Amino acid sequence: MLATMVCFITLDAIMKYALEHYSLVQVTWARFFFASIFAAILCGRRVFQLARSSVPGVQLARSVLLMTTTGLFNAGVSKLPLATATTIMFLSPILVTMLSIAVLGEKVGLRRWVGIAMGFAGALIVVQPWQSPGETFTTGALFLLAAAFTNSSYQIATRRVRFDDPLTSLLFTASAGAIVTTLLLPGNWTNPDAFGWMLMVGSGFAGGLGHFFLIRAFRCAPASVVAPFSYSSLVWATLFGFLIWGELPDAATWIGAALIVGAGLYIFFRERSLAGKSSADETAD
Repeated sequence: MLATMVCFITLDAIMKYALEHYSLVQVTWARFFFASIFAAILCGRRVFQLARSSVPGVQLARSVLLMTTTGLFNAGVSKLPLATATTIMFLSPILVTMLSIAVLGEKVGLRRWVGIAMGFAGALIVVQPWQSPGETFTTGALFLLAAAFTNSSYQIATRRVRFDDPLTSLLFTASAGAIVTTLLLPGNWTNPDAFGWMLMVGSGFAGGLGHFFLIRAFRCAPASVVAPFSYSSLVWATLFGFLIWGELPDAATWIGAALIVGAGLYIFFRERSLAGKSSADETAD
């Protein structure tokens, strides 16, 4: 899971840097196109077998959600520091808890609602809408808030495809994104130099490798063990932001991040505790 976070933040940093030289469509295309090649290599001779899903409609919807999340995130991270963008995206697991009520019919108790409220308070501190920080910051924050919402919807959809092979899900999300962005590519293309091609190939490789590590993480250990390590991404986002752009999070971002991470972990361990009690009751019955 730690390797997964390194790959994903490397992907985010590459895309943020590439957006300074290439269009949003081209950078998003590169991420999916080269990730689809990586996914096909992982599938090997089983690629055509793995391209078949038991729930193709849900897989396509999931792919659209990931593609939308990537586009919105790219639009947002081009305007905000990498660490700030990463912090706002930490809202995703909190939003998953909210969406699980409407979509999956799950029940959420008062304690978890308190955790949700704490997470949104942290987001408000990061975004600081009362400060009027400028049109660029506000626009970037709105893009990222929308990305957090579509990402949480993507995670809900992922629960619906759990009976498919993980490589099937990887293949669907990468190839669907590549096809759609390829259709949008004419008129949004700038011929890359050698370094530009390295960035584009690197984005696909980092994204594909990150998803591969994620699959391995959840196969090697329960979600309750590996999921909290996702918050290590803030460390890498801060480091990359400083080394590449000379950015450091301000005090408000650190305070907001602490609230969001604390709320996310509280909700996560609360759900884990309730799942443990439910399992114990079923065993007793």
